[in-house]
Amino acid sequence: MRGDKKSLQLIKKIGKYLLGLLLVFAVLLTGYVGYMQLHYYRLPDKQKLTIGRQQTATLALNRSYSAVTYNVGFGAYNQKFSFFMDQGELKNGQKTQGTRGTAFSKQAVMASTNGVIKTLRQLKADFILLQEIDTHSTRSHYVNQVKLVERGLPGYDYTFANNFHSAYLLWPLTDPHGSVQSGLLSLSKYHLDSTVRRKYPITSAFISKFTDLDRCFTMMRYPVKGGKELLVINSHMSAYDKGGKMRKAQMKLLSRVIEQEYHAGNYVIVGGDFNHALGRDMLKHFAHQEKVPTWVSVLSQKMLPKDFVMVKAKNRMQVATVRSTDMKYQPKVNYQTVGDGFIVSKNIQASAVNINTDYRYADHNPVKLEFKLLKN
Repeated sequence: MRGDKKSLQLIKKIGKYLLGLLLVFAVLLTGYVGYMQLHYYRLPDKQKLTIGRQQTATLALNRSYSAVTYNVGFGAYNQKFSFFMDQGELKNGQKTQGTRGTAFSKQAVMASTNGVIKTLRQLKADFILLQEIDTHSTRSHYVNQVKLVERGLPGYDYTFANNFHSAYLLWPLTDPHGSVQSGLLSLSKYHLDSTVRRKYPITSAFISKFTDLDRCFTMMRYPVKGGKELLVINSHMSAYDKGGKMRKAQMKLLSRVIEQEYHAGNYVIVGGDFNHALGRDMLKHFAHQEKVPTWVSVLSQKMLPKDFVMVKAKNRMQVATVRSTDMKYQPKVNYQTVGDGFIVSKNIQASAVNINTDYRYADHNPVKLEFKLLKN
């Protein structure tokens, strides 16, 4: 009987300890959620941005210019990197899951960022649109990539729009993503009159709003000899958007804005990471062993205003622009598609080419646009 009483007392003590631990965990979790909620906010719409190192050259009609768009993946996505938020499934049914919340090291971020700068120097574009570039983030070991690029490309003006500003994300527990300050960096060799940050609609779901970006696009106005303007837009649409509901809303806003600009007589170029397959033929075109991920929607020509065209890269059948990141890069295993590129108004003559970097510096490849502003 005494042994039974001692066992019962021991069980009760263990139960009290476990209950205490659960209560402590609940308090900590509630406090952490409160902390995340307290630090959550969205930047205002139509926010004016500053212009650094403003250039003096002015654009002219019927001259050749070039632009590059490149999602640089906060310097983390070398070929060995996989991201904790990305899930996938192989065609044989095997589930895949990324693991990393941060880049492998500060040295890895520096190497990738310097690789991006080297690539951009080689491309010699007049306009550069970069997405997912950090200023002060745990995930990129606090390397200020924006300053590195600005210094590495001295012949350009620059403007930066923040689209990710988060409190400390304590996940994954083994490699927390941490706090993030990141956004869109746009550079050019021509006189930039003004630049404005426009706010995209995003999900308001309780957990998702802490992990998704404060999605936006940057509108930059360049005077053109003769009195018109070239509007260049740097855009980064939602990725974790099953069914593409938010992306449809974002595309609706973007379409309304660019259509108004075209009807005002201006020239319009939209570049960036659309997080869509640019055309249904790109959805399953490239050889891979994965099923089509849930983050992929299709952007078709029918979704654009009638006076705009999606510029299809000449080599789009040979070179993809984005790989899946639920695993490290393995050619013909990872899912790949064309998700980066340009949309232009019909008063612009344009062609594009996807640049094959073999994903050495990011999970994206850059896209280069050659264009002329046509006389109306």
